[in-house]
Amino acid sequence: MSEKLVPKNPEEVMVIRDVLPGITTFSVPFSRFGLIKVGGRGTVVDSETHIRLPRRLLPRRPDTLRPRETPIPRRRRILHRSARHRTPHLPLLLGGGLPQAHIIGPEGLAEKRAQMNAKDKRVTNVPFSTIFTKANNGTVRVSEEFDRDFEYEFVAAHQNKELVFFHKPSKTLIEADLMFNLPATEQYSRAGVDATTGVFTRLFGGIQNTRGSAIWQKRVLWYALSSSDRNGFNASVKRINGWGFENVVPCHGDVIVGGGKGIFEKVFEWHLQGKK
Repeated sequence: MSEKLVPKNPEEVMVIRDVLPGITTFSVPFSRFGLIKVGGRGTVVDSETHIRLPRRLLPRRPDTLRPRETPIPRRRRILHRSARHRTPHLPLLLGGGLPQAHIIGPEGLAEKRAQMNAKDKRVTNVPFSTIFTKANNGTVRVSEEFDRDFEYEFVAAHQNKELVFFHKPSKTLIEADLMFNLPATEQYSRAGVDATTGVFTRLFGGIQNTRGSAIWQKRVLWYALSSSDRNGFNASVKRINGWGFENVVPCHGDVIVGGGKGIFEKVFEWHLQGKK
């Protein structure tokens, strides 16, 4: 993948931070189309049995999954990785490092990766243990262990086929493109680049933020991202809003610690009400 999109060596500019007890984020620069600075973020949820990496922009080497002095337990681990199947993916190099991984994703992703593997062998073909579909949403379960700690929703009505997770112990919502919180200040903090520079970045950041009334992000969600199946989108948003989260870890933009539920309800007001 071009360095215009992500840095060649993301470890050198990555910000690893324990944002909450048991929640560690890996934040890196990421430029959409090489023009719009939106940042990327992977999230590790650390418990006795689980490690969860819900985004594609993660360290490439298994040893970088241990950023702290105390290693993350490895005797029983489930790696949960979700990504949008309509956008490019960084190579997912799991074969030798995480052979016990339990990988989950939305429908179409396995086929997408197979097509990419045919052109680029760095994109590995990996077995998906749980696949979310529009038909099984609400009934598919991952595992007894995982389900004790997480709620999840497959937003099939979103154009990017979003998987959204709620980590119950920390009251944290973890999502990719469902809601942006630009600018990507933390994600560019070690890159020597201002996260707000560039005409396209300023235009996009003026839309995809949560400041004030968040009117522009609300309009994008209503008129564009949910337009193909607004009723289905509304139903997913209402289920997510029923979770008792206080914090939000987005892929793009800064993490929200405290007050996240109110911000979510503001951004998705029209969908929660079912009308504009």
